[in-house]
Amino acid sequence: MKGYKAFNRDLTCRGYQYEIGKEFEHKGEIGLCESGFHFCKRIVDIQKYYNLNNEDTRICKIEATGEIIEGEDKCVTNKIKIIKEVTKEEVYELGNEGKLNTGLGNTGNWNTGNRNTGNSNTGNWNTGNWNTGDWNTGNSNTGNSNTGNWNTGNRNTGNSNTGNWNTGNWNTGDWNKTDRSSGVLCNKEPKLIIFNKETNMTWEEWRNSEVYYILAKNTKTQWIYYEDMTDEEKEKYPSAKTCNGYLKEIERAESSKKWWNKLSKEEKVIIIQLPNFNLDIFNDIMELEISKEEYEEILEWSKLNKEIS
Repeated sequence: MKGYKAFNRDLTCRGYQYEIGKEFEHKGEIGLCESGFHFCKRIVDIQKYYNLNNEDTRICKIEATGEIIEGEDKCVTNKIKIIKEVTKEEVYELGNEGKLNTGLGNTGNWNTGNRNTGNSNTGNWNTGNWNTGDWNTGNSNTGNSNTGNWNTGNRNTGNSNTGNWNTGNWNTGDWNKTDRSSGVLCNKEPKLIIFNKETNMTWEEWRNSEVYYILAKNTKTQWIYYEDMTDEEKEKYPSAKTCNGYLKEIERAESSKKWWNKLSKEEKVIIIQLPNFNLDIFNDIMELEISKEEYEEILEWSKLNKEIS
């Protein structure tokens, strides 16, 4: 039986790791909403279990090759093959079965409101996609009367605003004609606050800075190869054998300690040269325990290195 299955961004579903082109088998009994590999025969039914508007949701065409138990809108099998990923465009085409729209006057798909010409709208008079508000001409808006994208406020013509009447982007305040303002009636982008104090650095300068990329190396995940996994981990993540490991989530304190210890002296100097650097605040946020002695040692190394160069 052919069908469709939804996954998280990393192609996992309820902690089980899948891979396109591979076949998987469930050992033991299967049961709807209990155990086994679940899937839907129609894409339209997937939206009852997954948010199709979420960019992290991925859908694949599958083939059930073993025992199958059919329910009202989903099935379960003990053998499943992941054939290929379905693009958003294909989702729209495949899902257009005349039963996706619950409103009136819609020319798109998955609309529950009225007079929408886009897709996946739950509001009214939208010409974009994934809107839950009304009168939006952009995409992914949850507010009203937006002509931009990803706005949760109202009457914005920019993108990613959570305030109202903004013509810039990423504003949380109102009536701003700039970007990233949390104030009101501003036409100048605010400078960044670092370590609780204002600086002369802009958001763009920060994102393009070397220190930003050094800090971004600190992640809360770590790839564990299959040969290094414990017996308990192998039992918990059976798909790890196929993938030769799994992505382990670790505590912030542990990940920060490993990250800090791997940094070179040069990288540590770049961090402590941040505007308004405060060791206590840095330790608190990163969950580190850098001593004042180590901090002063890095400073001294930086001075010596500067004198030599």
